[in-house]
Amino acid sequence: MSDYTRFAIYYVPPEGPLEQFGATWLGWDIAAGSAAPHPQVDGLDLEAVTDKPRKYGFHATLKPPFRLAGSHGEVELQSAVADLADILRPVKLDGLKMNQIGSFLAFTVEGSQSGLNALAAACVRELDHFRAPASASETERRKSAGLTDRQTELLMQWGYPYVMEEFKFHMTLSGKLDPETATRAMAAVETLSFGALPRPFIIDAIALVGERPDGRFETIRRYSLHG
Repeated sequence: MSDYTRFAIYYVPPEGPLEQFGATWLGWDIAAGSAAPHPQVDGLDLEAVTDKPRKYGFHATLKPPFRLAGSHGEVELQSAVADLADILRPVKLDGLKMNQIGSFLAFTVEGSQSGLNALAAACVRELDHFRAPASASETERRKSAGLTDRQTELLMQWGYPYVMEEFKFHMTLSGKLDPETATRAMAAVETLSFGALPRPFIIDAIALVGERPDGRFETIRRYSLHG
């Protein structure tokens, strides 16, 4: 029996400047599974700006959160992720950049994303037998979000609409922001993340993370990619 309510496969930055920025910016250290103090930013309520993404920690989703199917256990899942990491190849990208996606802020990648997309697709596909089916209410809630026909197909097949060719790597920095707050938050990110964004940006590990009973996610284990 696991203490976690859901699991996911994330990219979580290794220990270093990017990881430290993300933990303090969001106020939650996913690696340590503990709160992190926000920096003081004049004219910006960082607690409010980061309220929605805080519980997930600073990450990029590769396989979205899922409940574990009753026929599988956490130890078995960990073993499967380790086996998958042994055959997945590291991905090298040009870098990270700040972006505004609709009304929220995120870091997105620069450079060809074909290898990254293949990595995410493998995580979704190869571990999907561990995923318990979504409830009818969860599925209907997703459908009501204005999905395309293809996104609805992906939702029904994989439990989430933004996977496979709909996948877009991003490391969320905020919830929905009004234009004035977004401008202030972007300026703060640029200042606080100076020198922390790697060039090149290399993904050489994936992380199995778990959602605790309090709703916050923490890293269970990181797995180096050896393919």
